[in-house]
Amino acid sequence: FPSFLNHVWVDVTRHNSCLPPLAVKSPECLGLLHQIDKNKDSWVQHYCILKDGCLYFYSGIRSTHALGGIYLHGYMVREQSFGSKKSAIELKPPSEEFKTFYLCAENATENKRWIVAIKTSINKWLPLHQAIQDYMSRPPEETRM
Repeated sequence: FPSFLNHVWVDVTRHNSCLPPLAVKSPECLGLLHQIDKNKDSWVQHYCILKDGCLYFYSGIRSTHALGGIYLHGYMVREQSFGSKKSAIELKPPSEEFKTFYLCAENATENKRWIVAIKTSINKWLPLHQAIQDYMSRPPEETRM
């Protein structure tokens, strides 16, 4: 049951990423976000959609599919200054092997709106995620006579 649930979630996100941004049903947040490109040290603009604990990136609103996405489970989200930006969104991963993302909306108010939406989206999925973990790690049932 749990791996099945996980597969369903992955299938849904995979399905969503193949859709144009305007076809994703009831997104939790959407709009333009700039992402830091570490190699070029410049900010690249993407049209982004937040849905079910996943942030999808599109090259623009008319894109036919997502360029990619971040599964936000376990990420910490906070407002943080970065480079020339006084206010940016920091997405810090649960472990060092994943990279930290820095995003930036049009202004600090928009950043705060995204941060609240991202936290809400992660927390909404946390109980399911936790239930799966608990189910996987529980001891085998004792047989009762």
